Amino acid sequence: MTAGAFDVVTMGRVGVDIYPRQVGVRLEDVETFGRFLGGSPTDVAVAAARYGRRAAVVTKTGADPFGRFVRRALTGYGVDDRLVGTSEHLPTPVTFCEIFPPDDFPLYFYRFPKAPDLDIHPDELDVGAIRDASIFWVTVTGLCQEPSRSATLAALRARDRAGITVLDLDYRPMFWDSAGEATRWVRELLPYVTVAVGNLHECEVAVGPAGTPAATAAALRGAGASLAVVKQGPKGVLAADGTGEVEVPAVPVEVVNGLGAGDAFGGALCHGLLSGWPTERIMRFANAAGAHVAGELACSEAMPTEAQVEARLAEVAGV
Repeated sequence: MTAGAFDVVTMGRVGVDIYPRQVGVRLEDVETFGRFLGGSPTDVAVAAARYGRRAAVVTKTGADPFGRFVRRALTGYGVDDRLVGTSEHLPTPVTFCEIFPPDDFPLYFYRFPKAPDLDIHPDELDVGAIRDASIFWVTVTGLCQEPSRSATLAALRARDRAGITVLDLDYRPMFWDSAGEATRWVRELLPYVTVAVGNLHECEVAVGPAGTPAATAAALRGAGASLAVVKQGPKGVLAADGTGEVEVPAVPVEVVNGLGAGDAFGGALCHGLLSGWPTERIMRFANAAGAHVAGELACSEAMPTEAQVEARLAEVAGV
């Protein structure tokens, strides 16, 4: 079944975020929690849908109540769920966190015995939907286990750099035996992508230490990416493309939960690329979107509209 031409198709992690309602409290002492849709590429699809983009996510859930919640939440956020499969014998993952602003947010992943989103097989892919999407977004986490690794590679080979193909360099050590293993598979993917985005450490896992963010971006471009985006936290973001480099500062925010900021950045990046904006404008817009979500508790639920992002940019400009 080909679902038609989407603006944005993401592929990878999905689950349920169980976040404490109490800030600054250890998990064992938390009394109440909120339940939210989660998973980085899923949140990117939600963020893109907030801007009116037609979005879908290639993933899998378990055949359980949380799986039903995921589908209901996706459609509620305007994300097409027709590319979401089911693993009959694997539970939908849940993720807990602790919230210690401004920069300590420990995550506890419950993805055992295996997450359904790592159980995607190549022959289950809707290759037409992947090939026809204006943007296709994949993550490094999708490479950490089979059959997801083969499915991710198959999707990118079928797409063959058509349109805009983004690799989120979301290296998470708990999913890998070593950084070296992740490096091996990232380098396998880079020739198939047009955009690579990650924080400085994630970028260095991909291409090795280069000395500076600018040199790291250059190394990513040398490996195949047309646009390299190196996020630097409080120092802002550096982006390099065929026209040169731009570096923009971070947007000030009183951080509540920093976990969804990167996904908000990703959805805003997709919106800016689809809009044909100059790279500097895209980076400023994406930074402001990330700051908006960092000031909220939830991830998916907090993804901003374009008007909200523009209002934050105007606020910063007026300071």
